[in-house]
Amino acid sequence: MNQSPFQPSRRSDVAPFIAMDVLAEAARLEAQGRKIIHMEVGQPSAPAPKAALDMARKALDHGRLGYTEALGIRPLREALAAHYRKAYGVDVPVERIMATTGSSAGFNLAFLAAFDPGDRVVLTAPGYPAYRNILKALGLVPVEIEVGAETRWSLTPAHLEEAQKEGPVKGVLVASPANPTGTMMTAEALEDLIRYCDDAGIWFISDEIYHGLVYDGDERTALETSQNTIIVNSFSKYYCMTGWRIGWLVLPEQLVRPTERIAQSLYISPPELSQIAAGAALTSVQELEAVKAGYAANRALLLDGLPKIGLDRLLPVDGAFYIYADISRFRSDSLEFAKRMLHEAGVAATPGVDFDPVHGHEFLRFSFAGAHEDMKDALERLSGFLDAGR
Repeated sequence: MNQSPFQPSRRSDVAPFIAMDVLAEAARLEAQGRKIIHMEVGQPSAPAPKAALDMARKALDHGRLGYTEALGIRPLREALAAHYRKAYGVDVPVERIMATTGSSAGFNLAFLAAFDPGDRVVLTAPGYPAYRNILKALGLVPVEIEVGAETRWSLTPAHLEEAQKEGPVKGVLVASPANPTGTMMTAEALEDLIRYCDDAGIWFISDEIYHGLVYDGDERTALETSQNTIIVNSFSKYYCMTGWRIGWLVLPEQLVRPTERIAQSLYISPPELSQIAAGAALTSVQELEAVKAGYAANRALLLDGLPKIGLDRLLPVDGAFYIYADISRFRSDSLEFAKRMLHEAGVAATPGVDFDPVHGHEFLRFSFAGAHEDMKDALERLSGFLDAGR
């Protein structure tokens, strides 16, 4: 039988985002009446800040929402510039700030503006799977470098020197705090890596989506070291606005117009309603710090409780709302382990193979962004599940 000529593109052949597959299976079980504890996706359980909701209602009452300039509305960009001055002591011209349809659109735009097909971009493993999937879909080459305890799970200039022996490196992408680990680079390690990239003419892309959610360590923006860096951030995590799909970029001057041109055709503009609400969210620090205190309580509960039930090999949880746990004493197949845990214990977590194709079979990622009572319940369920499997 002849194969149909109508086939998906080769660029579409990217791995599934397993966390979303777990979420779908958890939803199926909930539809059957099961009570599932959601620790699979990195999504705040709190709503958007009250000021953001109030501002959105006013905008809806006004009646007209339309296109904005591709870079985003100026009031939001001015508010973001003020945020960088207050939070980091860094002056960023408003002209270099661009609102995006979530950080996902930010990555698409940054990759398209900075790289050509075939360019090699260095990532860490473990790392956020969408990085490599977006790069592959755009015809770029993700170069995943295994990091470990010897460098505190961080990239170093030595890693890049080794990678360049196999071919030119055009970009480096780092998240600090990181997903799936929550581990941060030290200020010195981050600065050394950025300066190496500057000297080598390598674009440094800093994913700062978990800024604001730091419990242990010194939070730094890459802009403190170099103005050549590309900053990607979002209102999804600290600001509890995942469904609003609103983020931002801080771009080097030479990339502003190229990125704007691409955005005009790909997205036209981010949603105006979300931009309006996001500007108000920036004023909601007191409310958001209360939400963060809930994450801190969850973190403390799990860091105390997980080792007591046998999950005692954990990567440093400096920030974000994830714990990356070694499960190898129980199973060597995190995909199968997560599936059994979901069906038998009613706890949804993400297999490490989502984040690390090589060693991820030995790890699970637990999100602690949910309610404190759910975290307590999860510990009890996990204890029974692990005891049954010993």
